[in-house]
Amino acid sequence: MIGPVAFLGTGLMGGPMCRNLARAGAEIRAWNRSPEKAQAIGEGVAVATSPAAAAQDAAACIVMLSDGPTCRKILIDDGAAAALAPGALLIVMSSIGHQEAVDLAAEASGMGLRWIDAPVSGGTPAAAAGTLSIMAGGRADDLDAAAPLLTPMGNVVHIGPAGTGALTKLINQITVASTIATVAEAMLLAEQGGADPRKVREALMGGFAASRILDLHGQRMIEGDFEPGGPARYQLKDTRAARDVAKSLGLDLPVLDLVDGLFDDLVAQGGGGLDHAALLLELRRRNGLAQGVEALSGGAATAQD
Repeated sequence: MIGPVAFLGTGLMGGPMCRNLARAGAEIRAWNRSPEKAQAIGEGVAVATSPAAAAQDAAACIVMLSDGPTCRKILIDDGAAAALAPGALLIVMSSIGHQEAVDLAAEASGMGLRWIDAPVSGGTPAAAAGTLSIMAGGRADDLDAAAPLLTPMGNVVHIGPAGTGALTKLINQITVASTIATVAEAMLLAEQGGADPRKVREALMGGFAASRILDLHGQRMIEGDFEPGGPARYQLKDTRAARDVAKSLGLDLPVLDLVDGLFDDLVAQGGGGLDHAALLLELRRRNGLAQGVEALSGGAATAQD
């Protein structure tokens, strides 16, 4: 097992990912903005006082932070990347923009580091189970070297060169976002039309409309469970980033534009810290129905890294 390994960001997703890696035998120095979350991992994980301290002379660094600007700040401005051992693997598993990944990859290469962008999908259940879908961009030989670190966290698919992992995650996110919007509309139509949403979901799960979103997030909507697995504000970050890529390619993606607007309104109404399944609440608000975002006392709560 490669070591020592710096793990930066042990929040909702990073915490269980780090724990699985430690259980696989990795020697880990973890850092998190809220140190108690790093301390809670246990499993023999050492807690560092700063990103640079965690990265000092490490053979690999895994990053699971909230967004691209935060990754850049921690890695470049705060010196974590510069503290790594020469030739270290820098594995950014955060959901960042495509161009952000390409730019950071070039900077990492200029510093003598080996870059992999490896964002994930599957949410907190898959993070805990070690069954995440990991979409990796980078050199094939670097992916081979990183395999002992990545496989304890999930299933790896090498997409292509640096930046293609980040692009694939954005493609994943627009698929998730648009499906959440459709499921939310379906649940709203069922409840307002007099059909039992639980029975509607059960029927749909046996047919061509079945999906993981309908299964998991449809159930969340029915139960009104919007504790964040994937906070809505992060979903908005990703739809915005996907729109930026589409614009740079001269593409018109009208469904993406519509869904981005829905999540923008959900966040603006105070739902940024709720799970992205809370898009149902935004649809209720638009239709003048009770139980919108404003009806939830915790609607403005935020999920921290």
